[in-house]
Amino acid sequence: MNDQPRSLASTLFPVGLLLIAMASIQSGASLAKSMFPIVGAQGTTTLRLIFASIIMLLLLRPWRAKFTAKTLRTVVVYGMALGGMNFLFYMSLRSVPLGIAVALEFTGPLAVAIYASRKAIDFLWIALAIIGLLLLIPTGTSATAIDLVGAGYALGAGVCWALYILFGQKAGAENGIQTAALGVMIAALFVAPIGIVHAGAALLTPSLIPIALGVAVLSTALPYSLEMVALTRMPARTFGTLMSVEPAIGALSGLLFLHEYLSLAQWMAIACIILASVGATMTMRRESKPIVAAD
Repeated sequence: MNDQPRSLASTLFPVGLLLIAMASIQSGASLAKSMFPIVGAQGTTTLRLIFASIIMLLLLRPWRAKFTAKTLRTVVVYGMALGGMNFLFYMSLRSVPLGIAVALEFTGPLAVAIYASRKAIDFLWIALAIIGLLLLIPTGTSATAIDLVGAGYALGAGVCWALYILFGQKAGAENGIQTAALGVMIAALFVAPIGIVHAGAALLTPSLIPIALGVAVLSTALPYSLEMVALTRMPARTFGTLMSVEPAIGALSGLLFLHEYLSLAQWMAIACIILASVGATMTMRRESKPIVAAD
């Protein structure tokens, strides 16, 4: 008689973990934005990746993995894609609301999902995504118009996210979970010179250390760990479908923590991109990998 409750609990548990992970990532992004006035988006990305790499190195101990020259090249590209994704996403947050930045960035994994399926119905998901983009980036000069430079950064982050998925899958298959820690470390080395040149000695501001640690935990260590647990307890397609609601969680985080109010058209645009992502995930080939969030 207890089989059904246990089955329900085992189903809801990974879903809850994934929702917490997405909320953690977007809360971390909101917290990170509070650092921009002191060290800028460049310095914020640097501090986040440095502290995240330290945490991930201690937790996963990647030095135990054995790398060849070929597999190391894959991990280096994976780490550079991860660093570029974080850097461009934070650069977009300077002038674009959090929910919209996440929605624009999500076009990267959406493109990967559509490419992985390549069915006739994918034209519907492409059309929905295009409608969403057109609603998000109006050509007029209304008060709700999105900054095109910031939107470009977010779309660039989406390109890096797509590369992160493609090379991350390959690197993970070759080297296991230690790939994540090494990738974060490479990302930190890739972005740190930019942050150091931009922010300089401000990176050593004592009051920033607790905030940077909080961002590293909320945006990297905690969600990565929860996602890894959730991935072992749910089908890849379910994982990808649930991840598709992240733009909405980003918009809600922006509203709650940053007081970023969106217009009806912008909410509709986010809904279009979410529907496109859900649809693409549901129709992708069964053997395709899930879309893992890492912004």
